[in-house]
Amino acid sequence: MLNPLQLQTLQAVLRTGSFADAARELGYTGSAVSQQIAALERATRTELFERSAHGVTPTPMAHFIVERADQVLGQLRTLEDDIVLRQRGTVGRIRLGTFPTAAERLLPAALSRFGYTHPGVAVHLTEGEPNELFGLLQAHELDLALIYRYGAVPTKVPRDFEAVQVLREGLYLLLPQTHPLSGGGITVEDLQAESWITARAGTAGASTLRRLCADAGFEPTIAHRSNNYGVVHGLVAAGLGIAVVPELSLRPVDGVTSVRLDAERAYRDVLAVRSPMLPDGSWDGLLSAFRSGDFRPARGEWTTG
Repeated sequence: MLNPLQLQTLQAVLRTGSFADAARELGYTGSAVSQQIAALERATRTELFERSAHGVTPTPMAHFIVERADQVLGQLRTLEDDIVLRQRGTVGRIRLGTFPTAAERLLPAALSRFGYTHPGVAVHLTEGEPNELFGLLQAHELDLALIYRYGAVPTKVPRDFEAVQVLREGLYLLLPQTHPLSGGGITVEDLQAESWITARAGTAGASTLRRLCADAGFEPTIAHRSNNYGVVHGLVAAGLGIAVVPELSLRPVDGVTSVRLDAERAYRDVLAVRSPMLPDGSWDGLLSAFRSGDFRPARGEWTTG
């Protein structure tokens, strides 16, 4: 394989007209230039200069190689520039994993803002639950993941991954508007006799409900289970139970009232988890985009500020 350094030396000799002048331009010794040219002649198996007592004269092959080398070395310099830009996070591709409610409420505005500040970076989105996203990060199939972690159900971030909190959501009770406690001022202790709608057994959401109720001294009566927050809102509107949901899942539904739950561990953190391979510039830009909005809990909306 041809050595780019030798091609650059050949360019300098043809440009300056002599080995000595090329050496001064490149900061080499005359001997070093001669050695580079000799090595290139061995690699190409051809004579590049006719040597005489009066100096050296480039052969047609030397001119041919330099003409082609200009393009090749230009592409290498472009590659070097692109590598620097990639390291700075201004060009490239980011594989981003996220959970569904963040994909719906947080990411559209955040990715739009990131695209404005980093137009040379393409973001490819994948949805999944935290355990799935951790697996994809560890398999190097994701560069960054947004995950959630309930206050009542601590989740460890795997080693070698940096995690930063992007948002803390409150947990909200969903009640039928006709419910006697829909006016607010509710504690978990007030809800012992209720029927509950929650996520599938074994999920962090279902475990959170059980632990919050355990803190209040009772075991919740589960009437229905669904991981679809639209279904949960619909069941509550139909008077089939009450639910605890995170802030990002809130949506306006006729017949449903949402009330902030007053309990010590009634929150959910949204974390950005970074693969070590993600450049600092992209990481900083995405964190800024995630945090640059204005989340309005009363309506469950995320809008850019």
